[in-house]
Amino acid sequence: MKAIPAIVVGTGFGCRIHVPALRAAGFDVVALVGQDKQRLAKKAADNAIPAYFTDLDEAITATDALLVTIATTPATHGKLAHQAIARGCHVLCEKPFARDASEAAALLSAAEEKRIVHMVSHEFRWLPERVLFGEAIRGGLIGEPRFLVLDQFIPFCADPDARLPGWWFDRDAGGGWLGAGGSHLVDQVRVWFGDLQSLSANLLTVSDRDGVAEDSYSMRFLTKSGVEGSMQQSAGAWGQPASLCRCAGSKGTLWIDGGKVFVADSNGTRQLDVPPDLELPLAPLTGNPPATARPAHFEIAPFTRLLKALKAEIEGSEDSGIVKIPTFRDGLECMKIMDAMRASNAQGGALQVLG
Repeated sequence: MKAIPAIVVGTGFGCRIHVPALRAAGFDVVALVGQDKQRLAKKAADNAIPAYFTDLDEAITATDALLVTIATTPATHGKLAHQAIARGCHVLCEKPFARDASEAAALLSAAEEKRIVHMVSHEFRWLPERVLFGEAIRGGLIGEPRFLVLDQFIPFCADPDARLPGWWFDRDAGGGWLGAGGSHLVDQVRVWFGDLQSLSANLLTVSDRDGVAEDSYSMRFLTKSGVEGSMQQSAGAWGQPASLCRCAGSKGTLWIDGGKVFVADSNGTRQLDVPPDLELPLAPLTGNPPATARPAHFEIAPFTRLLKALKAEIEGSEDSGIVKIPTFRDGLECMKIMDAMRASNAQGGALQVLG
């Protein structure tokens, strides 16, 4: 079977992650789309991509691509995704999915009307420890889950002089750590426990910056399934990364530590084994990207799994994996939660009830 032709929009994360993951999953990357022709030419050459364009519609016409992956700033996602959908292309869009829930709803409606395959890049659903954590909950290992804590300290933005994507700090471009990093955890909570019933939240800047989008947030929430939880994340914290992911249930407690999953109950504490089918094998690199642009295993491996699931959906073949694909509908639900968090922050942390 001929490989599905794909276009990547975006020369940063698009080239570093999307391109090698697409190839590892069996797609044919036929073109790169960006804004700067000189940068495009170099990026296309470095990544062995045969063509490049500054216009997505022109790229689709010239290549007959069936898939468009979007790895641009969040404020541009809507326009690009609508353009690809209108041409009947399947779409994978980076997170944060849209500027707000209203734009997300319009994208979902357009995708469903065209009956294309649509996914959002929540690749960390495929991290083995997260899958195992969710399966343990569904399997009843801790009884009825009742209390969850998700806390992370990350040094990404701690140094004001660090070279980082400009949109991370630009509110008008859809920036802020809630969308850049928090959207992954919001999605993960939904995967594990379902939709939220209510929440209160605060957004703040911890690093030595003024007048920029948040690099940290905190949220307390209640799921419709009855789990009380809190989620706090700072990307502006100096020092080694640290995290806490722990869920207490009626019959036991479950947690992740160093990529390993543990459960404690009346029988003691034990580590859960990762089944072979959840392991993430190394993905081969293609082209000749500079060393600084080569992806880490924790980035490229789950993204490759995401794209293999996307390929199975496009081809109509059965995906035997237990991870549910993140669709535009998931993107919409995630945006509803983030909109509610921003509304709560604007009201001094006031409680928000979700529909």
